[in-house]
Amino acid sequence: MKKMPQITEAEYEVMQIIWHNYPISTNEITEQLLQTTNWNPRTIQTLIKRLATKNIITYEKQGRVFVYTPLLKKEDYVSQQSKSFLDKFFNGNLSSMVSTFLDHRNLSKAEIDELKSLLEQENKE
Repeated sequence: MKKMPQITEAEYEVMQIIWHNYPISTNEITEQLLQTTNWNPRTIQTLIKRLATKNIITYEKQGRVFVYTPLLKKEDYVSQQSKSFLDKFFNGNLSSMVSTFLDHRNLSKAEIDELKSLLEQENKE
């Protein structure tokens, strides 16, 4: 898999909005982020420009408005980040990661049942 560009936490927040609402204009992105952050609109525009420069999003001008579409699928990014996390903290060992989470968090019966179901499904495949 081709290495993906790094996305900062702030850029990820912008991407969340783009992934869920594309195609989406600069103003629409800004309006949504102003509801959940205290960022300046210029900061948001800078983050959008950075994402375009990194070729993570593309845009087209429609009249006087720029409209953005992701070039990177959320599933691909999450998959790559998950693998990176697993490699960095657990030497790629999924069992170690799960064991650590189990040792430090009380799981509800529903969560345990869901994990069992996922493992059973994986075993069937």
